Amino acid sequence: MSFEKVLIIEDDSVVRSLLNEIFLRRKCSVATAKRLVEAEALIAKESFDLVLLDIRLPDGDGEKFLEQLAMLPEHPLVIVMTGYGTIESAVACMRAGAFDYVMKPFSPSQIDVILRKAQSYHQLLQVNRHLSDAGDDADVALIGRSPPMGRLRQLIERVAPTDATVFISGESGTGKEMMARELYRRSPRRQQPFIKVNCAAISENLIESEFFGHERGAFTGATERREGRFELANHGTLLLDEVSEIPPNLQAKLLRVLQEREFERVGGNRTIKVNVRILATSNRDLLRNVEQGKFRQDLYYRLNVFPVNVPSLRERADDILLLAEHFLQRYTRKHGIKLTGFAESARQAMMNYRWPGNVRELQNTIERAVILSPQGRSVSSAALGLPASPAYQAELDWSGSLTVAPGLPDDGAGAPAAGEEPADLPLAAPSSAIFSIAELEKNAIHAALQQTAGNRTQAATLLGISIRTLRNKLQEYRDANDPVFSALEAEKAG
Repeated sequence: MSFEKVLIIEDDSVVRSLLNEIFLRRKCSVATAKRLVEAEALIAKESFDLVLLDIRLPDGDGEKFLEQLAMLPEHPLVIVMTGYGTIESAVACMRAGAFDYVMKPFSPSQIDVILRKAQSYHQLLQVNRHLSDAGDDADVALIGRSPPMGRLRQLIERVAPTDATVFISGESGTGKEMMARELYRRSPRRQQPFIKVNCAAISENLIESEFFGHERGAFTGATERREGRFELANHGTLLLDEVSEIPPNLQAKLLRVLQEREFERVGGNRTIKVNVRILATSNRDLLRNVEQGKFRQDLYYRLNVFPVNVPSLRERADDILLLAEHFLQRYTRKHGIKLTGFAESARQAMMNYRWPGNVRELQNTIERAVILSPQGRSVSSAALGLPASPAYQAELDWSGSLTVAPGLPDDGAGAPAAGEEPADLPLAAPSSAIFSIAELEKNAIHAALQQTAGNRTQAATLLGISIRTLRNKLQEYRDANDPVFSALEAEKAG
């Protein structure tokens, strides 16, 4: 990330000319001022990335102006220059907000060294505005002894040290973002930025600006120039989370960046080159999206250089108790609750449950159970609050009507109170019927929506999934003209 707009405040014409030449060679936009009054007029009109400030000027003290610069909302980095330097004046300037201090006369190589430091610092400041902390989830990525996790671990170890683009697929809640962070931590770029952009969470009219940045005045509300995520990730790693949600009109521009590693900001004409490793995730079948014309085929092949599929928790059932113990230790520590472990009934309940929300659902279930469990006791099956059937105690009969089994709370309150052991709940699905995972999932969603009177937020909470995942599932059912969900939507509309 280079400085684009530079202000040189220097009364010595020779020094001013030398600095001007240095920055023009770097293709920067340069403004110069001989006096403070000229500099103040320039600062009032536009913003600068870098200011080189002579501490002694004909019409005032540079130290005072330095304090003025530090008060700006988007204040630039300042390098102070003087031919009358003392340790005291250097310390005073640094305290007032200067980035560095250089004595005159100086050589171009001295300026180059200071600029390299300043550019690294400037990028760090910009990256910190966007970095999201991985938090405690960072240590969960590769937990597991099951064969699917063993194969996944081998793939990660092979591809992490390379610069290959990796496409990470898997159901919601399996830990795709955690896997991306694990790739980053094991890569040669681990000392460089890791920038994430959630393609599903940004509105269509803003996503281009988020990717590529924008110039001042590019659109209403663009009061300052802003770097995009590609620029912030320069020399590092960019994660395109839920890449299948990128609108079609932006897919061609993204393809160009992946091919050429260059772009222009929104409202700008300067081509910016970047060196970025791309990781992408999706919980959708991207190839199916290609076949349906929702995703560009050439972009798909650009992203799918090295595909990695994160297995669902159903496919790695041997890891359920191992993960549960890990989460139990984490949340007892976090909430200051001492527990003795899991009761045998709780272990059986976890192993019998299908976990449609995968690791995320297990994590949330354990945290809730820790809070509900009495101090010094084991976590009971009641505290887990898991339904006795994968269909959440609901049977969807062939006529499309919903039958709620006895014992299911009508208010959807969730887990029982701490220490309370409810009676075993009957299995709602008929013993003679065997449903596919997709059918069980659909039944559970329908049951949750019925139980919450169509409130999607409450239904998502009851199911242990995100509202976005629920919306995506409902869209799939609408696209398939599912009669049950069509009837449900009609009933809600009426």
